Amino acid sequence: MGMEIKKEDFVHLHLHTEYSLLDGACRIERLLSHVKSIGQTACAITDHGVMYGCVDFF
Repeated sequence: MGMEIKKEDFVHLHLHTEYSLLDGACRIERLLSHVKSIGQTACAITDHGVMYGCVDFF
């Protein structure tokens, strides 16, 4: 009845990095390595109140 979503089509669109104080612990380099290792092609960072991670993420 519904569409089947493949594992490869899923991407995380709500992730906090080390720059989101008290809410995230992921280091961007490790985050990107993990995303790639599980076959995902994209992700988004959603840190609270800061844009510091954008430079490392880009």
